[in-house]
Amino acid sequence: MRHVAPYVFIVLALCLLAAPGAAAAQEYPARNVYTPIQAAPAAQAAPAAQAAPAAQAAPAAPYGMQAATGQGYAGQGLPGQAYAPAMQDFAAGPYVQNFDAGTIDWTTGRVTAVGIGAPPANALNPAQARAMAIRAATVIARRNLLEIIQGVALDSRTTVRNYMVSDETVVSEVRGYLQNSSILDTAYMSDGSIEVTVGINLRGAFADALLPKTMPFRAPGTLPQAAPAPAPALQAPAQVPPPVRNPLEGPTPGEGADLGAPQVPDAPVPAPAVSMADYSGVVIDARGLKVRPAMSPKILAESGEQVYGSASVSRQYAIEQGIAGYARGLDAALQNPRVAGNPLVLKAVSAAGPAGADLVIPGPQAELLKAMAGAGVLEKCRVMIVLD
Repeated sequence: MRHVAPYVFIVLALCLLAAPGAAAAQEYPARNVYTPIQAAPAAQAAPAAQAAPAAQAAPAAPYGMQAATGQGYAGQGLPGQAYAPAMQDFAAGPYVQNFDAGTIDWTTGRVTAVGIGAPPANALNPAQARAMAIRAATVIARRNLLEIIQGVALDSRTTVRNYMVSDETVVSEVRGYLQNSSILDTAYMSDGSIEVTVGINLRGAFADALLPKTMPFRAPGTLPQAAPAPAPALQAPAQVPPPVRNPLEGPTPGEGADLGAPQVPDAPVPAPAVSMADYSGVVIDARGLKVRPAMSPKILAESGEQVYGSASVSRQYAIEQGIAGYARGLDAALQNPRVAGNPLVLKAVSAAGPAGADLVIPGPQAELLKAMAGAGVLEKCRVMIVLD
């Protein structure tokens, strides 16, 4: 027992020393160790009577309706321009045509195409292989760009491909522009291939080469003599002869003794004057008509008369801005800088022309459009067309 006692005291001392450390370890868990956190008990739901009432939304307008503004959108009550209903534009934005190897943004006029080049197996070094792959991708991208450009409609009857076939000079000019098209992006693939994106704009110098020199345009600074905006004529009521009184009869009950005095009708109230120059442009809603975008669209009356086209603008503005812009959705068209401010909104009733690039609008709206052209509003191509 004398030999065991010392060991017993040693064991008891060690237990006393270890106890505080264990408590501390429980109170402060080790760092970087995941410690599950028990979820707090779910809060008891407040009684339904005490719950805060949800904010009542304002009564929504009928689907697709927008409030009339009195000017521009719903106009001032002129015939043919009261087009207040508008579809909700869930996909409003630029109008972009997608192709297998590129796109055409008809809102900005930008045409892009992509090409992919693979590094050759006989390259001397990786740097040479990459350079040759970039060159191959650029050549393919510009070839695809030419294919997309050739399919562009100049108007409702002619494409760029047909125009190039008829004029060899145009062929050389187009190829020259495409050879100098901008390289917009170069992407390096994991397999060593290169993807190059090139682009060119359908406006500016390239548009000058594409638009036929024989296309009629208005001479700069000249405007037709347009009649004022159509307004319903108010006619004065016919003069009513004064009634003939019988001298043997007295005044009619309820009337004064001056019944025989001539009756003077009230003067007609003149119609409010509306100036077409107050509008900032025209937006034509052509959704649902399967209209094809073109570089030189025409707006026609139902009678077949052309009320807007290349002859309504100068060639300079047609080259710089395009005869008309396109947008997907009415909101995007109204906000486009081309017509932003106080545009007049019209509704097309059908597409026309072999390619379906021209628009037909009702007669009263056609008269308004001719009045705006006469006021100089459309000389700078301030026309937006809304497509699906």
